[in-house]
Amino acid sequence: MSQRIRLRVNGVERQAEVPDHLLLVDFLRDELGLTGAKIGCGYGICGSCTVILNDQVIKSCITLAAQADGAEVRTVEGIATPTELHPVQAALIEKGGYQCGYCTPGVVMTATALLAKNPNPSEAEIRAALAGNLCRCTGYTRIVQAVQNAALVMRD
Repeated sequence: MSQRIRLRVNGVERQAEVPDHLLLVDFLRDELGLTGAKIGCGYGICGSCTVILNDQVIKSCITLAAQADGAEVRTVEGIATPTELHPVQAALIEKGGYQCGYCTPGVVMTATALLAKNPNPSEAEIRAALAGNLCRCTGYTRIVQAVQNAALVMRD
């Protein structure tokens, strides 16, 4: 079975007929060509598929596309401008908070949501927010430093 959904993705109204079993990550990647959200574990553990749905951080690999009907979805493709990176993206580059980059879109989305709610998070709050994003390369110290730096830039 399938159903028609309407949602806003990165500010653009979208409509589609989707099978009931279609995951949001597959809809974003395969139907809309937004490949920033990665398919990692498929169980909502690694965080590489993280997007923001109605201002809440969610794992798109365990969310059905139909659950996004009527919602606002933000992906990593929608947070920067064509000429300027988002402060979180810029800080990750500046601080070396990425290596292979597979987890980076999920980290960016999680940190962006955190800073929207808490513009001055403590290190512990940053680490708690990022607990759902697994990185096997960096060891998190530089990621945390990057989020701290982005918070500072965004407050100025």
